[in-house]
Amino acid sequence: MAGFHHKNNRGPRKPQEALHKINKLIRARSVRVVGENVEPGVYSISEALKLAEDQELDLIEISPNADPPVCKISDYQKYLYQQKKKQKELKAKTVKVVVKEIRFGPNTDEHDYNFKLKHAEKFLNEGSKVKAYVFFKGRSILFKDKGEILLLRFAQDLEELGKVEQLPRLEGKRMTMFLTPKKK
Repeated sequence: MAGFHHKNNRGPRKPQEALHKINKLIRARSVRVVGENVEPGVYSISEALKLAEDQELDLIEISPNADPPVCKISDYQKYLYQQKKKQKELKAKTVKVVVKEIRFGPNTDEHDYNFKLKHAEKFLNEGSKVKAYVFFKGRSILFKDKGEILLLRFAQDLEELGKVEQLPRLEGKRMTMFLTPKKK
């Protein structure tokens, strides 16, 4: 199949827009300059560009909304790398909250209740939040007080491991309650 070219229908590719304005793309008349080997202060854009050029580095606009905008003299690739590294570290520090659901019917029997209670204990010990809810099918909505009593008993049985974040609340056909693990 010589000469066969796959045509892409997305049109011409646009160059990817830079995350920061650098060097001659900075439009401000004067800028506050920071960086290594630089006397921090406010410079005209031509002075700032000359300072960066003398060090064979880039002038990078890091705070465009400041007055005057703040620019750093640095190697742009190195700057991007450091920004990525910072974001990775922040992402690693964030704690992911896992919510486990436990579903009851308004007439859940004792054995099922205890089985679900054990699961909830395990989830809270692992540090997960627990969303316990009673699902009312058809006319069982008449037993909403039974559902509330069941959820409150559930919270009471788990009070040593978790605390109630949201008391039982009826939303449509389900009554929901949230428990969060207690800090050890």
